[in-house]
Amino acid sequence: METRVFGRSGMRLSLLGFGCGAVGGLMVRGDAADQERTVARALAAGVNYFDTAVQYGNGESEKNLGRLLRKLKPADLAVGTKVRLQSADFGRIAAAVTQSLDGSLSRLRRDHVDIFHLHNAVTENGGGEALSVRQVLDEVVPAFAQLRAAGKTRFLGLTAVGETAALQQVIDTRVFDSAQVVYNMLNPSAAEVLPPNYPAQDYGLLFEHTKAAGVGVVGIRVLAGGALSGSAARHPIASPPPEPIGSSFSYAADVARASRLAPLVAEGFAASLTEAATRFALSHPAMGTILVGIATPQQFEDALAAVQKGPLPPAALQRLATLRQEFIGEAR
Repeated sequence: METRVFGRSGMRLSLLGFGCGAVGGLMVRGDAADQERTVARALAAGVNYFDTAVQYGNGESEKNLGRLLRKLKPADLAVGTKVRLQSADFGRIAAAVTQSLDGSLSRLRRDHVDIFHLHNAVTENGGGEALSVRQVLDEVVPAFAQLRAAGKTRFLGLTAVGETAALQQVIDTRVFDSAQVVYNMLNPSAAEVLPPNYPAQDYGLLFEHTKAAGVGVVGIRVLAGGALSGSAARHPIASPPPEPIGSSFSYAADVARASRLAPLVAEGFAASLTEAATRFALSHPAMGTILVGIATPQQFEDALAAVQKGPLPPAALQRLATLRQEFIGEAR
């Protein structure tokens, strides 16, 4: 398994990480034997980053991951989890952050995590369940720093969703070590300039900001929540179609646009759309590790096989750019 240096952290993370989220659902609602078989297979294949959150099954993902890591006892492993603050806790951010991580560590059966990510959207002025830039920098970051000083996390991270300018501002401060960034075939704007009237959020070349700040990148929504399979069908243990992030305003529209990328398969650039999407995500050098939601052991094998094939070749990337031109001007 190829590894890449993760920003300024010095960690070397496997290019394929292990997403323990609710969208695929294996680590939330999956069979215990399938969970163990898949985690063991991932470890044997060289996967060394496991990503979870208390929100995934209300702690079930963390419990299942903790149980398996205690049993399998892998060496040289990095684990990340997250906190999503509720608006009711905005008056007690430090206490809520500490309480969340302590609960996560208990479920994970660990005394620390390697990366602790803020999971709220970040906007300039906040509102609703989003945090403002000032709340993040003045309240969340000091609380995270205290947890790092206490040895409960090694590195500080955020999930880069919300308003683009706010995300750039927070990343540019260099207080975070990790950013989970939306990057997929429907929305490459973290790395590429979007044409005018393109139907997706413009993340404004966010990779340039992470690189300048020495922030490691975790690639998320690589398959756009499953839409980049090109099919609306979902595995029985997968979540219902998730709310799109950064792409269309509807999952159905994401699926429809994804299906229009099928020439990548028909013309032999990849064996499937999911393979193409996985290989696209790792094609950019800013990417530290990517997360692919999985429901079954076979879906992990498919992701592993795709990563082992390496990045999409330049001809495939050019063909993809041509296909995406058709989306310009369409309603998001």
